[in-house]
Parts: sequence; structure tokens; C-alpha cells
Amino acid sequence: MSLTPSTMLELGTPAPDFLLLDTEGNHKGLSDFSNKPALLVAFICNHCPYVIHIADAFSAFANEYRSKGLGIVAISANDAANFADDGPEKMAQEVKTRGYTFPYL
Repeated sequence: MSLTPSTMLELGTPAPDFLLLDTEGNHKGLSDFSNKPALLVAFICNHCPYVIHIADAFSAFANEYRSKGLGIVAISANDAANFADDGPEKMAQEVKTRGYTFPYL
């Protein structure tokens, strides 16, 4: 777990915009989900034991609720230089292994 302090935004604050690369090298941003009634943003990484524990169930959840209109995006905020398992190639492998149908940035 990271020891980096977090700054909480007040509930109801609009999500800050972002522009990040997905596992296929395409840029994705908040505006890509503007047609969705709601957006779930999950901060995950490949080596986290909590994520590993729920990854298959999360993939199934995402498949079910994506078909109901929920926008879903996962973001890995880890530094790939310090956590090699969280680099772009390993992220792409994770998408295939888990069957993620949402962008993993």
C-alpha cells in the first residue's frame, strides 16, 4: 500500500478531467464517458492482493453492469519503474487474462 497522502474532494465535486493511455495505446479521458448515466472509476493494479482477490468477480460485475449502461474505467496509478508488474505490457496481459471489457489506463 502506498504511503502517499490523499486529498479528499468534497462529495458532489465533479470528477477531475484526465487523459491517459489505455492498454492499446489510445488516449481515454473523462469526456469519453459523457454519454453514460454514471461512471465507475476503479483504481487498481496488477500486484495488489486485494485486486487479485476480486479481479474475476470485478470483471463479471463490469460485464453485467456495462450492458446496463454503466461506464467503467480502471486506472493504475503505480509507477511502472518501481512496480514492473504494473507496466503497460503487463496491464494488457491482465486485460486479456481477466476478460476486462472496460479501458484499463
